[in-house]
Amino acid sequence: MLPKAMISRMGTSDLQPESSVTKELTKWLDSNWDPDLQVGEWWERLGTDGWAAPGLPDNAFGRGLSRGDTVVVQKTITAYGALSAPGGLGLLLAAPTIAAHGTQEQINAYVYEIVTGKKAWCQLFSEPAAGSDLAGLQTRAEQDGDEWVVNGQKVWTSSGHWADLGMLLARTDPNVPKHKGISYFAIDMHQPGVEVRPLKEMTGRAMFNEVFLTEARTLNQALIGGLNNGWAVANTTLANERAGLGAGGGDAAASVAMPGTVANQLGLRAGDFIASSAGSARKTSSEETGGLFGVSAQALINKAIKNGTINDPLIRQDLARLYCLGEVGRFNNLRQKAMRLSGSDIPGLPNIAKLSMSQMVKLSRDLGLRILGPYGMLHAYSSADRKTLAQITGSPENSMITEVALFAQAPSIYGGTDQIQRNILGERVLGLPREPSSDQDVAFKDLQKNR
Repeated sequence: MLPKAMISRMGTSDLQPESSVTKELTKWLDSNWDPDLQVGEWWERLGTDGWAAPGLPDNAFGRGLSRGDTVVVQKTITAYGALSAPGGLGLLLAAPTIAAHGTQEQINAYVYEIVTGKKAWCQLFSEPAAGSDLAGLQTRAEQDGDEWVVNGQKVWTSSGHWADLGMLLARTDPNVPKHKGISYFAIDMHQPGVEVRPLKEMTGRAMFNEVFLTEARTLNQALIGGLNNGWAVANTTLANERAGLGAGGGDAAASVAMPGTVANQLGLRAGDFIASSAGSARKTSSEETGGLFGVSAQALINKAIKNGTINDPLIRQDLARLYCLGEVGRFNNLRQKAMRLSGSDIPGLPNIAKLSMSQMVKLSRDLGLRILGPYGMLHAYSSADRKTLAQITGSPENSMITEVALFAQAPSIYGGTDQIQRNILGERVLGLPREPSSDQDVAFKDLQKNR
């Protein structure tokens, strides 16, 4: 069991020797950050100079940095007091996928609008009958001259109601086995024929949506990675999703200001978002709240100290455990960086990180409710109710802890279930035999469909 003195020092791992990346970025921020800039103007500078998505290659508005250094960049920008990069699934998933599989023309068109926050994206993968078996998707795209006509239904579409564009997986050839007849498109979410319906969660929010595509259209030049090669492209998206949402992945899809035309925040003053963010401008949201991907050890330590539960030795032990899991994720980033510098890699690390994140969220759920005690039974389901509850209890952080407790069931499912992550590690890393399957050589049109 760790002593109180050591627990009180947790969260100080940022006090390390300044890296060359930090020095270069800080110098750039000294010359470029201006709180009076509009959000769009600031993101234009950040994106075109490679600091919005520094993990991308040079030809895709990045700097080719490692995942660990990318997290350092995120934290340095926020600690400096500048507005962070435009978050969302565009930066997390679409940009690295298009950088890996798209043409230079597609990179110039799509990735530029992502890193500068001009367009927001969503992910149109899962379907009501194609979740864990994603290759069983039934949404069809049929060519009509220079366009493709799309019909089908998607579900669990995060931020679909805010999106300008979607990463669409659709079946383009039903006459080949299911993995071989899928293509990957960018599709306009604002066109007629695209209907987005929110799905309200038990947290009170509606982060997910179902999307109905009826005679929707996309252009042939929006086909990413080649016709019927969508499964390979989708695996790149999924790998980035697991890495970005996994332990040690930084803020993942989070941002203070929202990108895209629907949120309509590009013309607002960038400095106003810093002034209105929780805590001081020099404190990252992930350090204090952990977002919806779990409550950070430091946030729970602060709460436990505040209400006296820090004196419970079992709570202190689990706080130490949660902190250690976070540190393992951070050290894995450093290990991966070192391996890549030597021309190697750590097999299965994104899957390991995703499993670890799922474990951390569940631990922060159980630990947070134990720290709150009876207050853990009180939850507000709207912004107005959250303000009222904070006034009554005098503890505005309580709603964040209860929200994570309600949301904690989701990370084991989205981005590939825990079972899928273990299957991938078993088959691709440990060399275990694949599960028996009879559909690998059968045309999709001849398969019995999931219902």
